Amino acid sequence: MPFNKLGLYSSIVRAVTAKGYGEPTPIQQQAIPVVLSGRDLIASAQTGTGKTAAFALPILNRLGPHKLPSPRVLVLEPTRELAAQVDEAFREFGQFTDLKTALIHGGVGYGAQRNALHKGSDIVVATVGRLMDFLQERALRLDNLQVLVLDEVDRMLDMGFINDVKTIVSLCPKKRQTLFFSATVPPEIDAVARFALSDPIRISIGRARSVNESVTHAIYPVSQGLKFSLLVALLEKTNFNSVLVFTRTKHGADKIALRLKEAGHTVAVLHGNRSQGQRTAALKGFKDGQYEVMVATDIAARGIDVAGVSHVINYDVPMTPDDYVHRIGRTGRAAAVGDAFTLMTPQEANDVRGIERFIKATIPQLKLDGFDYKAHPPAASAGESDFRGGRRQGGQGRGRSQGGGGGGGRGGRPGAAHHPKGKPGGHWQSGGRH
Repeated sequence: MPFNKLGLYSSIVRAVTAKGYGEPTPIQQQAIPVVLSGRDLIASAQTGTGKTAAFALPILNRLGPHKLPSPRVLVLEPTRELAAQVDEAFREFGQFTDLKTALIHGGVGYGAQRNALHKGSDIVVATVGRLMDFLQERALRLDNLQVLVLDEVDRMLDMGFINDVKTIVSLCPKKRQTLFFSATVPPEIDAVARFALSDPIRISIGRARSVNESVTHAIYPVSQGLKFSLLVALLEKTNFNSVLVFTRTKHGADKIALRLKEAGHTVAVLHGNRSQGQRTAALKGFKDGQYEVMVATDIAARGIDVAGVSHVINYDVPMTPDDYVHRIGRTGRAAAVGDAFTLMTPQEANDVRGIERFIKATIPQLKLDGFDYKAHPPAASAGESDFRGGRRQGGQGRGRSQGGGGGGGRGGRPGAAHHPKGKPGGHWQSGGRH
């Protein structure tokens, strides 16, 4: 079903076409009519399936022309990066309307944001903390709100925002539309839904606790001392468009990025200690291809929405299985193919088994051809000082490739059987297929 059959105005469909969208994704097909109807909604779908457009398009359609008082729509996001990307989506989808959008988040001064609120914006996209600041100083009122969107609800709960979210909901008019969008729907979300939503429709696309079907996964066992060396070797033997390397600590991310830069790679870093200007520049440079590799921590994981990320490398096994799902969701987006490599030390084996139980699938363990697993570890390997008592906290990676795996990339695909796309007998793809 094309977008023009979903009940959207021609100005919205025109913007969708200008953005290069073809057919709506399953979450868009199911959610857009519900949002247009005015019903409350709880929608879950795997990361990368088009959730933002699923609520932004029908919301823009419902608002009509710009008018005061405002705001009429509030979208809550857990991180600055997500807020900025959702704000950008609203602006692009609403480019042929006169609707006004304000972006509210921390890490920058209050002045420009306060001015945007004072002038009047139909749509406010905000992080919880900065929004609370403006509500407390009465620079923003929610009396005229028509639609409240809680995006990435599970991450907001993980980050401890539940009490602030309850406060924000209490300040909204009782007569409103409330939309929950999330990659996963843990039981805690039902508790929030009971006080925030009224008789919601539920939509679930894909299996809970699953990862994208288009992503191929592999575990690379390695000793802690050789972890960084294996990371570099993997990158040298992998054809890729761009790579996200996830580490568990900010310190580890900085160390890995530094060593990769010293090796000649172009690397951006994204974590909570970076200024907003640095974070914005890093994301823009990664999107534009200025950087081959983005080194990031989990707190920034959901703020990365970049088309063409061909590989995710877990330098450290994630803290929780749910974090694994969200990290891996950065590749294989919108049905594109992607690869996910996880470097596993012996101390991390139990964590990997927990991930496999969570996603109900066994991930193959591979060895990289030509890598010396018995080599003497280099002195002061990046990120190694962050390892404590079997709980790791490390670093990040690099490389370059051609989109379709053609000439120009580095070598072939890694692994004893040339990992991913060859799909030899023991290889697993997400969703539990063997």
